[in-house]
Amino acid sequence: MKPYIELTKPRITWLILMSTAIGYFFGSHGGSWLVFLHTMLGTGLIASGTAALNQWYEREADARMRRTKARPLPSGRLTPPRALAWGLLLSAAGFAELAYGANLLSALLGLFTMASYLLIYTPMKRRSPHSTTIGAIPGAMPPLIGYAAAAGTLTTDAWILYAILFIWQFPHFYSIAWMYRDDYARAGIRMLPVVEPDGESTARHILYSSALLIPVSLAPAFLSMTGGLYLAGALLLGFYFLYSGIRVAMDRTIARARRVLLASVIYLPLLYGLMLLDRPGL
Repeated sequence: MKPYIELTKPRITWLILMSTAIGYFFGSHGGSWLVFLHTMLGTGLIASGTAALNQWYEREADARMRRTKARPLPSGRLTPPRALAWGLLLSAAGFAELAYGANLLSALLGLFTMASYLLIYTPMKRRSPHSTTIGAIPGAMPPLIGYAAAAGTLTTDAWILYAILFIWQFPHFYSIAWMYRDDYARAGIRMLPVVEPDGESTARHILYSSALLIPVSLAPAFLSMTGGLYLAGALLLGFYFLYSGIRVAMDRTIARARRVLLASVIYLPLLYGLMLLDRPGL
């Protein structure tokens, strides 16, 4: 089962489930733990199926990249038909789990996430650097899925959570693109650092998005989703993240890009933790 599990990208699925859980808790207001478990399971299955189908689609590109050539398909540890069947099975099971264990809205949001990621974002990566922006749309869906599963609708609170995750993705993925730009170039994937190799535009995008994240991340406090503790913590985290963006804009190196990536990985779980800790009524 090891290659099948590798296809599901467990580390990325963990991040997706963390974001889904935040959406659920803000939409639940004391909802059922059983529905929460169904939501986590269904979202995890759809996310895993999407990851498997994405690797099936990009198996030739993965074979040309150093960091992905050891994946189950390019390494020959798994055949494409089996990977395709595995991805379809997981995705169908995830949709059914959300539809029957939570509600139809959450299942449809999960289906939209999978379809837009596989049918729009993935093929666009070979055509335009704007694929990063397109990919951020399905990438920010997990809080909406969780919120919809709990509340049966989407409110302003849900869209605020979506906006935070949407903007967070830009410094996160542009730093990865800068670190592995040679790999992406070999695979014919037109990420921004491949199209504009001097890195100036990539660094500028990292800087602007990390700056924009500060006011957007404060919105939960001003909309009474959280309190003063979150407000102070979000400001500190935001300026820490922005500092890493300023450094990479001044010194466009792989080492600085790796610092941005590290900052992004630290930022999101801590921000979510502050949200949960400082929710009204706790």
